[in-house]
Amino acid sequence: MEDVPISIPKDFLGIISKGVQNILFHIIPLYNQNDMWAKVKNFILDLLYPQFCFNCQREGSYLCEDCQSTLRISNIHQKYQSQNLKDLYFALPYQETLIKNLIQKFKYRPLVKELANPLTSLIITHFQLLDNKPNFSGFTLIPVPLEKSKLKWRGFNQAEEIGKELAKFLKIPLILDCLVKIRETLPQVELSDQERKENVKDAFSIKNGSQILGKKILLVDDIYTTGSTLEECAKVLKKAGAKEIIGIVIARG
Repeated sequence: MEDVPISIPKDFLGIISKGVQNILFHIIPLYNQNDMWAKVKNFILDLLYPQFCFNCQREGSYLCEDCQSTLRISNIHQKYQSQNLKDLYFALPYQETLIKNLIQKFKYRPLVKELANPLTSLIITHFQLLDNKPNFSGFTLIPVPLEKSKLKWRGFNQAEEIGKELAKFLKIPLILDCLVKIRETLPQVELSDQERKENVKDAFSIKNGSQILGKKILLVDDIYTTGSTLEECAKVLKKAGAKEIIGIVIARG
């Protein structure tokens, strides 16, 4: 018997997704539909596109528990204060090879947006390991923004994705339309300390400033090296009336 070719519609996954969503719409109470649909959608995606640990290639997640346990997540917090930042929290040093590789895969090729969850979990673990755990109630999260061309190229803002995960854990607001980047800058990694400061000078601005007037801000980014970007953003926020700004990053260089 000859093999009969099977024709699969181009939007096969979309057809299945809509079908499952329609079923859920009728069998799940309205207040729980969105949450359940997200879980079903993730389940289907996991089946079709399984995740593998970037370090050991074990199936299940992009950073498995065994590999995460090898990371030296800090259990202490050293008070940090600069001209515009009241403090700075980071989970681990950027010098660690594994964390450097993960952040590069997050920000550059292959641009794995889903790494936001395991990378943010490192920050959360850092908070949980501290004897004097920080209390961020009353704070508002603001991510460091990207210029439009970089956002279009990457498809997402890595600081915003980290901010979304932190907002869920800390149960505090996340503001995305206040701090904006108004001009393109060169990649910071290629520049000296002084050149980095000049590169980001006057690159950020405030929209809808009433949202941050008198507010305590958690300013979120992926890494902190010389601090030029976070300092410039904090300066703009402070000038617009923010009460205090604390930086939060995954790693410090």
